[in-house]
Amino acid sequence: MTQLNHEQDYIVESKRRCIEAGMDPNEIRIPKRSMSEQELLKKRNTYSEILSVVDFFSKKILNSLSGTPIIIVISDENGYLLHMVGDETIKKTIQQLGIQVGAQFTQEDMGTNVVSLSLQQCHPVQIIGSNHFHTILHDSACYGVAFHYTDINNLLGSICIMTATELHNPFFLTMLSTVVDSIERELLLRKQNRKLDMLNQIMVNKNRNGIIITNADGIISSVNDFVVETFSIHKDTNIVDRSEHNPECLVSSHMKQVIQNKQSFDNVQMILRTVDNQKVVCLFDAQPIYDETNNFIGSYSQLRDITERYLNEERHNYLAYHDELTSLPNRRSLHETLNYHISSSLTSGKNIDLALMFLDLDHFKTINDAFGHSNGDILLKQVSSKLTQFLGDNGKVFRMGGDEFIFLFHNLNGQKEVTHIGKQIIDLFDTPFTINGSKFHVTASIGIAIYPNDGTDAETFMVYADNAMYKSKSKGRNNYTLFDSNMKSNSNEKDKLSLEVSLREALENKEFIVYYQPQVDLINKKIIGAEALLRWNSPDYGIVSPDVFIPILEENGLISQVGEWVLSEVCDQSKRWVEMGFPKFRIAVNLSSQQFLKDNLVEVISNTLIETGMDPNYLELEITETMTMDVERAINVLGQLNALGVRISIDDFGTGYSSLNYLKKFPIHTLKIDKSFVRDIMLDKNDSNIVSTIISMAHNLNLDVVAEGVETKDQLNFLQMKKCDVIQGYYFSKPLSVDDFEKSFYQLNDDIKINYSVEMDG
Repeated sequence: MTQLNHEQDYIVESKRRCIEAGMDPNEIRIPKRSMSEQELLKKRNTYSEILSVVDFFSKKILNSLSGTPIIIVISDENGYLLHMVGDETIKKTIQQLGIQVGAQFTQEDMGTNVVSLSLQQCHPVQIIGSNHFHTILHDSACYGVAFHYTDINNLLGSICIMTATELHNPFFLTMLSTVVDSIERELLLRKQNRKLDMLNQIMVNKNRNGIIITNADGIISSVNDFVVETFSIHKDTNIVDRSEHNPECLVSSHMKQVIQNKQSFDNVQMILRTVDNQKVVCLFDAQPIYDETNNFIGSYSQLRDITERYLNEERHNYLAYHDELTSLPNRRSLHETLNYHISSSLTSGKNIDLALMFLDLDHFKTINDAFGHSNGDILLKQVSSKLTQFLGDNGKVFRMGGDEFIFLFHNLNGQKEVTHIGKQIIDLFDTPFTINGSKFHVTASIGIAIYPNDGTDAETFMVYADNAMYKSKSKGRNNYTLFDSNMKSNSNEKDKLSLEVSLREALENKEFIVYYQPQVDLINKKIIGAEALLRWNSPDYGIVSPDVFIPILEENGLISQVGEWVLSEVCDQSKRWVEMGFPKFRIAVNLSSQQFLKDNLVEVISNTLIETGMDPNYLELEITETMTMDVERAINVLGQLNALGVRISIDDFGTGYSSLNYLKKFPIHTLKIDKSFVRDIMLDKNDSNIVSTIISMAHNLNLDVVAEGVETKDQLNFLQMKKCDVIQGYYFSKPLSVDDFEKSFYQLNDDIKINYSVEMDG
């Protein structure tokens, strides 16, 4: 029997309690409490993960001590033995003493024992030979360490080693302590992984976007309900195999590229079909996943449902390019189509033959007045249907508005075929139209222009066809007329030439002036900016409208020079106003197409800001949609301008080239709704729908909206209701000279707050 010269305090205390309890050291104690088989099974199921970890490390101990007779006992936090492994001889010996799986070890029942003490103490425990209270155990050496969930210090149980006293070695306790450290780390890691798995499931399943995660082989390890229910893509599916069996599946084919080629995707727009064959539009993102050693371990992809936004964009584009009543392409569509054909011809150097026929119904106003606008609309729809059926694939018909239609033909065989088609269209109206049981006889007048003989740009081409149509009217209607040079307006050309001569001297003579039209914030009810508007105060012509002289500046190439002068003047004026004590506010300056296309645009603006000392945050540059047709260049230039700190707005939005798919790529801040839409929002449902759509979609893109040309209270109320951010127009103020702006600024601000607060809150 091994004797120890010194016993630890906890052993001394344990023995003292045994004596106080009246225990006989020579008696054989047997555990009083044991679990039933059912209770033991339930407990082992609850502890299944813990037992698997402890058992794994227990076997490592046995392997490292192979040949040494030991037994390892695992208990729960209450001292119930859950598992026993090791030397079979020792097992049989202790089982005769009632020490077996399911039995509970307590100090009250079993006296001084390693299971109870290891659970009670916060440190490793060893009981060697006579350290035991009962003499039957004096030939035993026992070592025990409790283990916990270390994150919350929650006691889970103990692991103990039992062997003969002659084999006692402190190394057993050291090894056991090391093993418990490993057990606790592994248990904590598994616990944390379970939490991560739970969070991952919550994030994946509750995410409104579709989520697909695969391993390195392409097998889906995680997928949420959106993907399963919408596309029937399930967990454990091999996405690479799926793409090969179903090559038309965009999701599978893109993920195959991620897995096999380590390719990433960002904001790829996909038009997909759901399990019930419904169209859904998604933005697809995907990237490969790497571990900390840069080994490829899987892929992650996300599908964001943008169907509603996509349909709104389609609706907006449709409204912008189609007539709502007849569904025919509109004036804007015609402009774009003509510009495309003419631009393609000029770029390629190939001749192109275009024929334009401007058709106007004769005496349509009489029909509207006599039978009502609703019947007039029915007639227009029947006319458009008849014209479309006649054309088939041989041309295209556009509705210009009212009772005006335009035909565009491409590559007709000379003037003879053009006039033949013109006569056929006139003859279509020989058959009466039937509306609500009544027959209507309607005739039409047509004007014909041929490109490039009659005008080399879209606007002139259309004007000449219009002039020819009016010539048909003057000849008695119900016929067609080919344009000729006698239909041009010579007086207009003379006036234009005279203006051009004067314009060339205007900049040098300081005849240009800048007016400022206030912009009113509908939420805060105050002036938050102004648009700089160029005026020409000519000594010969007086104040000339910019609609007259701007096109001439663009034609003769002076527009860039004048534009740079305007920019410098505005920046200087902004600085002067700040020095005078005016509050800082944004000033919008229009850029011409020629300015925007100049390579030194960013340099000019940067130098102007530096020279004038204007805060770039208060300068807004207005561009038109057509300037962004070269998308890559636009993104580059706008990005550089944005980096200067200036704001960018799209002016006259909705009147030119518009692609919302590209628009969201531009670093812009504001959309300005063209006054042509605002003018008739209370009269024309098409315009009100377009304005509402533009405001809604701009806000979805986090852009501010400015409505131009607001002149009436009804327009103001409509825009307020649609949550337009800022308005500009004669309702609050006409464009003002610098002196008038300074004199009226504070009074106008007060008037807005006092007089319009109720209306705007309304």
